[in-house]
Amino acid sequence: MIPTPTAPERRMLIAAQPTIAESLDYAGDMPTGINVYSLRGELADVLEYGRLRDEARAMAQRLLGAGLEPGDRVALAAESDSDFLRAFFACQYAGLAPAPLPLPSLLGGKEPYLAHVRRMLQASGAKAAFAPASLADWYVEASEGLGLAYAGGYAQLPDTRESQLPAPDPNGLCYLQFSSGSTRFPLGVAVTQAALRANVAGMASPQGLAANNEDRCVSWLPLYHDMGLVGILLTTVMCQGSLDLLPTGSFVRRPGVWLDLISKHRGTISYAPTFGYDLVAKRALAGKMGDLDLSSWRVAGLGGDMIRPEPLRAFAEAFAPAGFDPGAFNASYGMAEATLCLTLTPVGGGLTTDQTDIDRLEREGLACRPARRGGKPVGRTRDFALCGKVLPGHVVEVRDSAGHVLPERRVGRIFARGPSLMKTYFGEPEETAKVLSADGWLDTGDLGYFVDGQIVITGRAKDLIIVNGRNVWPQDLEWTAEKEVAALRQGDVAVFSITGELEETVVALVQCRLSDPAAREALRDEVAKLLRVRHGLDVQVVLAPPRSLPETSSGKLSRSRARALYLEGAFEEEAQVSLTA
Repeated sequence: MIPTPTAPERRMLIAAQPTIAESLDYAGDMPTGINVYSLRGELADVLEYGRLRDEARAMAQRLLGAGLEPGDRVALAAESDSDFLRAFFACQYAGLAPAPLPLPSLLGGKEPYLAHVRRMLQASGAKAAFAPASLADWYVEASEGLGLAYAGGYAQLPDTRESQLPAPDPNGLCYLQFSSGSTRFPLGVAVTQAALRANVAGMASPQGLAANNEDRCVSWLPLYHDMGLVGILLTTVMCQGSLDLLPTGSFVRRPGVWLDLISKHRGTISYAPTFGYDLVAKRALAGKMGDLDLSSWRVAGLGGDMIRPEPLRAFAEAFAPAGFDPGAFNASYGMAEATLCLTLTPVGGGLTTDQTDIDRLEREGLACRPARRGGKPVGRTRDFALCGKVLPGHVVEVRDSAGHVLPERRVGRIFARGPSLMKTYFGEPEETAKVLSADGWLDTGDLGYFVDGQIVITGRAKDLIIVNGRNVWPQDLEWTAEKEVAALRQGDVAVFSITGELEETVVALVQCRLSDPAAREALRDEVAKLLRVRHGLDVQVVLAPPRSLPETSSGKLSRSRARALYLEGAFEEEAQVSLTA
């Protein structure tokens, strides 16, 4: 097999068609397409857009022949393979709304996964559910008693065909994206064709990523996450480009495969959360570049979690010998409720940070630059990533608790409005009303501030810890421990507060791989002392087993779930340490 070409001679149109089905129809006349790789990083299938179009249309006829009707929802286990791609686009041609569901690796075992899938099937009102052969029996079990027209693997779908496909609806439902919000069970964001088109048009525009004929995308991001689905897959199709698609599991096992593909195929756009860059720098190719050439990589996108500047600087330094340009870093901010993206930094500008005085940020809500002595900052500081200016046609505001718009450098709650925003959580009018006003303003639940016209994200409002008049961001404590304690790795710490009789108690759950009692005690002591010295807080440090901190469906730390598990006694141990002054 030969991967599809980049085809710079193609007649590229950016999100010009009203629906994703019509976008694939247009792309089907190009030589470009999607190259699907195996867990070993080997080319497994080449889906030219013409072939994908034809096979998707044929499957659409089978879906309707199986008794599904336009408007029905179809759950799809979002494996990064050809079956998922065919099924997703088949739903578009059949007028069905696919709902990509997560794979079991992040959810810890069969029973919790089945319960999670069943709740998603119920929340979406799915009429059918498809999974790869390895999960087909699980999906049959998860859907038992729900009255689905079909559940199981792709190969067992009856070959009865409905010859007439419905006309595309530019204002219809395109897909359901389950929000992975860490403070509640994921809700199904109803993404319309119009919202998707508006978001992709804004992202790929000259004011956004400035998509061009020479672009080629490479991705290992999961397709049940909005950044993988919209930011990479659908944007690439709507710009008729070629995509080299790796399974997420392949990246986790061999992080270097990601960069190998960028180098080999001259990839220009690829995204990852901070931990992806951190992992590949630590485990893969740093110091072993060989003939690796990353000079073609013009957009190294950042998103999906809080951006941590230090690991990104380390990545840029490690891969400078391979031609990586730190100016390629491109920070963004968004969420599923906005289809994907709300803000983007200028292409070629690299990662820009704003160094703030943490004491004033915590006590006054003011993001001011620290005082300096001898050229060095005085007191506690933190570098926040600037996440860019608002997409064309959209508006973002930072407001105080009374709803007043705040000036630059004042921290408040972030609200957004624009054509990419959802109209509803599917089937959840009460939950929708909690976050979406009648005039279309979305309460994102995030906190941040503006500086130089760019948004800066400081954290989630519900995760904020308030102690003695201080607004403390839990990730500050988590990152301090993970960076400075040798026994800890990124993702090993979850910090939250619980309400006591007299005051808030700050708790740090720390994943521990040590078995010796003395070593465990020393780790507790080290973390507690470090947080006391660095942040002036008395923290109760509780050791937890490896891989026990809960995550959302997209792999983010769920502090609210960690707190709930703690209160349920899930992390009880022989000794807990709380160091005081």
